[in-house]
Amino acid sequence: MSTDAVLYDHPGPKAKARNLVLTIVFGLAVLGLLYWIYSRFDEKGQWAGSLWKPFTYGSTWTDYILPGLQGTLQAAAVAMVLSLVFGVLFAVGRLSDHWWVRLPAGAIVEFFRAVPLLLLMFFIFFGVPFITEQPMSIFWAVVLGLTLYNGSVLAEAFRAGVYSVPRGQSEAAYAVGMRKSQVMTHILIPQAARAMLPVIVSQLVVLVKDTALGYIISYSELLQLGVNNLSANYGNVLQAAIVAAAIYIIVNSILTGVAGWLSRRTRRKGRAPRAAGAATQQATIEPGLGGGGGA
Repeated sequence: MSTDAVLYDHPGPKAKARNLVLTIVFGLAVLGLLYWIYSRFDEKGQWAGSLWKPFTYGSTWTDYILPGLQGTLQAAAVAMVLSLVFGVLFAVGRLSDHWWVRLPAGAIVEFFRAVPLLLLMFFIFFGVPFITEQPMSIFWAVVLGLTLYNGSVLAEAFRAGVYSVPRGQSEAAYAVGMRKSQVMTHILIPQAARAMLPVIVSQLVVLVKDTALGYIISYSELLQLGVNNLSANYGNVLQAAIVAAAIYIIVNSILTGVAGWLSRRTRRKGRAPRAAGAATQQATIEPGLGGGGGA
């Protein structure tokens, strides 16, 4: 019996009819809302061809949108790697048996989770030069802000994932002589990452969108170049924002798709081959069959 059949009761004829009616009503409501938005924009002349024509120019893409997208992806890629490393290290720190490791790690995670990301970028960019007496790179101010905030959130996700692993697995590992560091790296962290993969992917999607907050310190990303600078030249801020939003949706959809593929791949690796399982069952039930020729 499948898990879905146990956890979910399939709807009967009345429920199917009710669901169909609700789907149609909801769909018509959404279409009505979209038409109302379209008509309001049309009244204000926002669908005029002159406002969308700049997107047919090659210079619009090469000078504004593509460089902005490149800045977004560069900051997001570096911050993703650093956030995952930060998350794993501080999750392990919060799970430490030593209070002098556990308490500082917890304080750091809670602090950076509580401070708004916009303020983090602002403080890093304008505050670090007072300490180092050297100008702060805009790129690294954005990346460090993203890393500290999203890494703290991921640390809590990893910690929750470790707690979700059955206790007997770590006890069995200790029983065969593994140290705690080996239990963490070989048993708990891999399973925690797999269990919390949806949460991790969701946070990485948030990270990609949060690169737009680099606007506060004039980082050259998609919002700064593709919306602010572009609309300043062509006066089409709404149209530029719509195009930028579509690009964000495409990038995050690709990220979600890759994560789904990775999740399916890891599930297949952890599953026993069906043929081998079936052969074992057959050999157990019918030990005298299929044994080949005699001695």
